[in-house]
Amino acid sequence: MIKNKKVVVVMPAYNATRTLEQTWNEIPLEVVDEVVLVDDASRDDTSALARKLGIHHVIRHDNNKGYGGNQKTCYRKALELDADIVIMVHPDYQYSPKLIESMAYVIANDVYPVVYASRILGKGALRGGMPLYKYVANRLLTLFQNIMLGQKLSEYHTGYRAFSAEVLRTVALDLDSDDFVFDNEITGQIFMAGYEIGEITCPTRYFEEASSINFKRSVVYGLGVLRVCLQYRLHRWGLRKYPYLVPAK
Repeated sequence: MIKNKKVVVVMPAYNATRTLEQTWNEIPLEVVDEVVLVDDASRDDTSALARKLGIHHVIRHDNNKGYGGNQKTCYRKALELDADIVIMVHPDYQYSPKLIESMAYVIANDVYPVVYASRILGKGALRGGMPLYKYVANRLLTLFQNIMLGQKLSEYHTGYRAFSAEVLRTVALDLDSDDFVFDNEITGQIFMAGYEIGEITCPTRYFEEASSINFKRSVVYGLGVLRVCLQYRLHRWGLRKYPYLVPAK
């Protein structure tokens, strides 16, 4: 534990057998109390490998629920385990689990209630192999999001995130998308509820085994991001209400 806070790491997994063990081996179990892996109906042996490795809680969806749907299961289980701090780490080894302790420390010491590990702070994104078109899209979308949400994040699209349990209980997760745009909807919810998000520099790795959405899905995702931004601004101005942006409590 960090400052008597229970830290639960969640891993939304899909076809992760080639990288799961590397990711698991770098998780600092001296500060992490529980690890939850949710297998979103993988076509490989992700669940079996997770159990073999000794991951504490392994949940398998009978049907693929999507990236957002997977996260919902992850966060529900973490809260069920009475987590104080919940950290999402992708099991594809694209992000280094070695930052878990630093991210948890920020939340445990009440510096920020949410921490995003940014690939854009520093020069790690392109050096780590991020495709140029994704880098450019990331920068343009982030600029637009900062303007529309009135924030100054370096990146909105990282999959490496830490939350206080209070934040996860406050936002209306069940009303969020089950697709990739879930990440941006929850970010909008966090800001709408009055919370701040801190950032930490994170190196990243792009390689064949690491998961990544294709160009077509990237376009759909980008359009979803624009939708969330417009909804956030309309909701903030009081011109139209969107239920998912209303805090759950």
